[in-house]
Amino acid sequence: MKGKLVIISAPSGAGKTTIVRHLLDSGLNLEFSVSATTRPLRGQEINGKDYLFLSVDEFKKRVERNEFIEWEEVYKDHFYGTLRSEIDRIWANGNHVLFDVDVKGGIKLKNIFGTNSIALFIMPPSVDELEIRLNTRGTEDPNKIKTRIEKARDEMKFSNQFDDIIINNQLDKAIEEVTAVVISFLKS
Repeated sequence: MKGKLVIISAPSGAGKTTIVRHLLDSGLNLEFSVSATTRPLRGQEINGKDYLFLSVDEFKKRVERNEFIEWEEVYKDHFYGTLRSEIDRIWANGNHVLFDVDVKGGIKLKNIFGTNSIALFIMPPSVDELEIRLNTRGTEDPNKIKTRIEKARDEMKFSNQFDDIIINNQLDKAIEEVTAVVISFLKS
C-alpha cells in the first residue's frame, strides 16, 4: 500500500526541523525519510537517523545507479538527496512519508508525487530574524551564515510553488498551523 507524502521545506534556520520533530511525535502515522548528504555531521546528529552521511564519491555512484528520486548540490560538494529505498521502506511499514528537505528538493518531490503529496514552506518572519536564529545556533562560522542568508533570500522566492506557506513568527503557533494542515491532508 502506498501512503501519502508530507514535504516540509524552508530556508536553513526557519524552524523546519523542530516542526518535523513535532509532527513525528503527533501520532499521525508519519515516518521520517532520512535524506542522504555529503556534508559533515553537525552537533549531536546521528548517521542513519538524521541523515545518511556519504562521501561525495559514494553519493555520485548512487546517482549513477539511479538510486535517488531527487538530489541537489545545495552548496559546493554538499549534495542532498532522497533515496527511493527510503520511501519504499516507509510505505512497506504502512506509514506516510515525512520529508525535511531543502526548497528545490521540496519542489521536485511535489512535482513527482503531485496530489499524493502536500508541500509546506516554512517562512521565517524576516531575513534579519533568520540571521539571529542562525547565529544563536552556534553551529557555523560567520562566513557560512552569510552564505546561508544569501541562499535563504533566493529560496524564499520559490515559496509560491508550495501548497501552503506557514510563517514561523512564533514556533508554537507555526507548529499548530502545520499540524492542522497535515491532519486535514492525511484525512482527505
